[in-house]
Amino acid sequence: MKIQKLELEFQEFEKNEDPGEHIKEMIQYAKEATKTAYAPYSLFKVGASVRLSNGEIIKGSNQENVAYPSGLCAERVALYAASSQYPYEEVESIAVTVDHHFDSEDEVFSPCGACRQVMAEIEAKSGKELEIIVHAPNGITRIFKGITQLLPFSFNNAGLNKLNK
Repeated sequence: MKIQKLELEFQEFEKNEDPGEHIKEMIQYAKEATKTAYAPYSLFKVGASVRLSNGEIIKGSNQENVAYPSGLCAERVALYAASSQYPYEEVESIAVTVDHHFDSEDEVFSPCGACRQVMAEIEAKSGKELEIIVHAPNGITRIFKGITQLLPFSFNNAGLNKLNK
């Protein structure tokens, strides 16, 4: 038996630190997207913004449903909208933020597993690392280069195409 270790690397900016104009713009679009969230059950409004290779920015927000599995996260709404509206453009970055009314503003959240898997597919499709920006209500911003920093053992298509032959 071997014990293996994983290292996680990301940049973290405190509330008063400047992550740069590009990052601030992405966060601002994600914040705007939280205003269109439909979250009557969780009250956890999530907004996402996706920057494409042509410079276009697409927004998405979480959309809940009384039948919980029928809802969709903001990240997937934005990524799928970008893919359907601009099928030949590559996704360069995604920013995610939340607007909630919980007692604690301290927590930093991150995308769910399903959203991470969709990001892995988007990244595999383009062959380029995706920039993932996570902005918390307390002002902390984390920037990840590539989905492997959030999903090191993603499901991929390595063996699937062989099944179709």
